[in-house]
Amino acid sequence: MSSRLLPFLISLAVFALDRATKIVVRNRVDFWETFPVIAGFFSIVHTENRGAAFGILADSTSVLRPIFLIALALGVMAFIVVLLLRPGHAGLSSTAWMRWGLALILGGACGNLFDRIVHGAVTDFLEFYFGTYSFPAFNVADSAITVGAGLLLLDMWRGQSASRQKHVPQTD
Repeated sequence: MSSRLLPFLISLAVFALDRATKIVVRNRVDFWETFPVIAGFFSIVHTENRGAAFGILADSTSVLRPIFLIALALGVMAFIVVLLLRPGHAGLSSTAWMRWGLALILGGACGNLFDRIVHGAVTDFLEFYFGTYSFPAFNVADSAITVGAGLLLLDMWRGQSASRQKHVPQTD
């Protein structure tokens, strides 16, 4: 399988899993209904986020909010597609870690963009608790974006580590 095709297949798989889980939640869980999975730690809850990550801009009433969020997502997705089609371009590494990270981010961005365009909000349903703290609800797409960003950070760290090792003077 072509190394250029694999990231797009990964993105498609993330998008499909995200869509499937959101369809189940939208069809089977009433808005704000909660199903404890692990009492005091993890629940399935149906929420809709009209803003960005963690509800940023969710309270905005501006007609430009959805346009801004859609345009931002499209811009990021276009940039990622260019990076995936031109590995090694502009000094960027073309490691597997980077390709996987970009693929996960692209698939997650597509999933959330689909929701934003079709439903006007992103469906979130995974909610974790730590004592009295409740982490904001999220979804499969958000998870893929987070893991993808982590892989990009690891790739950058590994690249810097390797670069430093090349430039360390050898002592005999």
